[in-house]
Amino acid sequence: MAHIAPSPARTPRRFLPQGPLRGRIRGPGDKSISHRSLMLGALAVGETRVSGLLEGEDVLATAAAMRAMGAQIEREGDGTWSIHGVGVGGLLQPEQALDMGNSGTSTRLLMGLVASHGISAVFTGDASLSKRPMGRVIEPLSLMGASVEASPGGRLPLLVRGAHPAVPITYRLPVASAQVKSAILLAGLNTPGITTVIEPVPTRDHSERMLRGFGADIEVEEVAGERVIRLRGEADLRPQTIEVPGDPSSAAFFMVAAAVVPGSDLIIQNVGLNPTRAGLVDVLRQMGASIEELDRREVGGEPVADLRVRHAPLTGIAVDPALAPSMIDEFPVLFVAAALARGRTVTTGLEELRVKESDRLAAMAAALTLAGAQVEETADGLIIEGTDGDPLAGTACDPVTTHLDHRIAMSMAVAGLASTGGVEVDDTSPIATSFPNFMALLDGASQ
Repeated sequence: MAHIAPSPARTPRRFLPQGPLRGRIRGPGDKSISHRSLMLGALAVGETRVSGLLEGEDVLATAAAMRAMGAQIEREGDGTWSIHGVGVGGLLQPEQALDMGNSGTSTRLLMGLVASHGISAVFTGDASLSKRPMGRVIEPLSLMGASVEASPGGRLPLLVRGAHPAVPITYRLPVASAQVKSAILLAGLNTPGITTVIEPVPTRDHSERMLRGFGADIEVEEVAGERVIRLRGEADLRPQTIEVPGDPSSAAFFMVAAAVVPGSDLIIQNVGLNPTRAGLVDVLRQMGASIEELDRREVGGEPVADLRVRHAPLTGIAVDPALAPSMIDEFPVLFVAAALARGRTVTTGLEELRVKESDRLAAMAAALTLAGAQVEETADGLIIEGTDGDPLAGTACDPVTTHLDHRIAMSMAVAGLASTGGVEVDDTSPIATSFPNFMALLDGASQ
């Protein structure tokens, strides 16, 4: 089976306090929506056009994989992407292994696509992705008839042999996961009959919204407090014109930075505020953050606004674990906000963070402690005693270990802005997976 892809050379950097964040910035397009627009565009017949696509390494891995399976995908001179799809059922056998880089989303969703087509594909990834378990996707796809040969522990590299025809299933998610839900629904597109996913806890619903937009026969209803999603297979998808809203997970770093750096007054433009993704805004407001929504509007079925964030004193809270699915990727930077708040912040119900790009609970506990914060790690969260608004000391000799995790790197960059001595990050190269111009925007906003 194919080897693990090499990781790029390390690029360390010390992030120093630079003064207030001011002006206007526009972050990258939403990563979740970017992935899905490429995949569904590749399954529609005709040309789909996408503007605002996130051009990070994760999304480009999805584009390369869809090309390898027959779609024509091109970036035009004005930044618009053109996708000529092959139709549901039309995916071709890839000639080589599909290199997923660091992208768990690409891997899990594309496993779902392959699972119901009469093709097979080998999935490889970098050292970080190759540590992440895929068993939670392997189980339902196997029930649909796909055959998966994985490395020990259900990890990459792995081989998926699709079932044609696949078998429709009714599957209750044992763990809240938009990626598992989406993998099953994407497999269901080329499966005769009705594929049903039951969500005891709602997760981000970009797949359902976009599937409906492309013309899939999909129904979502609440039954006894659970979300029941039914998709009729053998779909004919219609090409779309998509404008990708700004990624709330990327905007999160600037929200927290502006909230904790004195004197800041920053407008973050075009932020997607899908209610299944906007938990961080609610939590920061509960802590006392000043976040104002300007020009709230709807773009392609997704709510969007410009956010004006001003510095304000934050107070520690007990974060409601029910909010976790709507901000699961934002917890690393929330921990930074908590470290600079007045009093204690308690987070629970975050076991999912232990199987992300890194064990984000352990990684952030170690990183913030190194930077001078008071942090206690529990089985399912962190307890953080804030500095009452005083800056963190920063790191002295040893750099923060990011574990090839882009969100650890960006979170600790924000911590450096709110420190006295700066924070040394061992490797900024993973940031390119989701937010290629992060450091340029950070430097520009802090002038």
